[in-house]
Amino acid sequence: MPITVIAKLKTKAGSEKQFEEAARKMIDTVRSAESGTLQYILHRGVKDPTEFVYYEVYQDQAALDHHGKTDHMKAFGGAIGALLDGRPQIDILTEVTKK
Repeated sequence: MPITVIAKLKTKAGSEKQFEEAARKMIDTVRSAESGTLQYILHRGVKDPTEFVYYEVYQDQAALDHHGKTDHMKAFGGAIGALLDGRPQIDILTEVTKK
């Protein structure tokens, strides 16, 4: 069953561009290296440009687990840690309408 993740991140003011650059590299890597990742899309807040939201869909729990253990995920976390204003909010969801 597919797993959806909504990850909300807030950057420190003035760090938006640096975060976005790191995020674009991460998105490219995930899309090319993780076949179990079906969607990996980043959105930016209109009212608050320091707010970013990832919409991620994984083939199954194993694909999500794999994503979290990759070297590129660890590197991304290290690259953006100092840019964030607080901890990310991560929501993991399953689709209600699927059987």
